[in-house]
Amino acid sequence: MSADVNTVKVNILDKDYQVSCPAAERDALVESARYLDQQMRTIRQGGKVVGVERIAVMAALNITHGADSPGPAVQPRQPGSAGAGSDGLPRASTTASTASARWKCRPVGCFA
Repeated sequence: MSADVNTVKVNILDKDYQVSCPAAERDALVESARYLDQQMRTIRQGGKVVGVERIAVMAALNITHGADSPGPAVQPRQPGSAGAGSDGLPRASTTASTASARWKCRPVGCFA
């Protein structure tokens, strides 16, 4: 990774995670974490899914399948955009390898 990489602390479902990402991607990462936290809280409040791991899996499935939006949940970024979807929230890249290359979860604080 280049010198323009920052470690960003995000909070998802009352747990802190440290994630490394390029400085230019910081805001998108923070918004993505906020969106994931919101989705996981909604699932937890429904009371039908128990356990953080199961809640995370259900949130991931809902987000990637688009269960909570009329259009596709995973949208490619448009040149010059901040990666925002139609609801103003960031959307993941269409390729997992691109996302994994941008944001790297640091071993300390991740699912510890």
